[in-house]
Amino acid sequence: MGTLVMIRHGQSIWNAENKFTGWVDVDLSDKGVSEASEAGRLLQDLDFDAVFTSDLTRAKRTASIILGLNNSWDGREVRHDARLNERNYGDLQGRNKQECRDQFGDDQVRIWRRSFKGQPPGGESLEMTADRALPCLFEDIIPRLDAGETVLVAAHGNSLRALVMEIEGLSPEAIVEREIPTGTPMAYTYSEGAWEGTEIN
Repeated sequence: MGTLVMIRHGQSIWNAENKFTGWVDVDLSDKGVSEASEAGRLLQDLDFDAVFTSDLTRAKRTASIILGLNNSWDGREVRHDARLNERNYGDLQGRNKQECRDQFGDDQVRIWRRSFKGQPPGGESLEMTADRALPCLFEDIIPRLDAGETVLVAAHGNSLRALVMEIEGLSPEAIVEREIPTGTPMAYTYSEGAWEGTEIN
């Protein structure tokens, strides 16, 4: 049986400023550093065999903080994989979310943010994000779980939604309503193709 622990990066500077971030490579806020540190303390006794992050600083730094507090991590290589990057919000990136609602209307922004196929101008839908993130799960993470390993994934709200949708068998309608809070670990066990949520202790 393998164990998968997934965490959305701690709060970023642009999360704090209520901006669409997407592929823009911003760092953690002070609160985000504190969230990652708290997660690290919660996970300090887990013996991770492999670690995957997105290719963006906020996820890489979250993983680094967690591993820095881990009692057994020995400095093995952490894999940074752009397939786990946040959804690309295109022309909305860097813009305040409320200003976008004022310009385009609440309904349009809701479609862009909270629908499976809604695609912001120049950006990706959640469906497109899933299409690039899920191969990382199938090709690289599940084989390690099949081998009985414990794997940490530090990524983003929407790339993690894609993985959770697959793991929990959620519909496109259900997954867009699923909130993935910053800095909060989620854990699953995996055995012979079956997933089960588990507590971190």
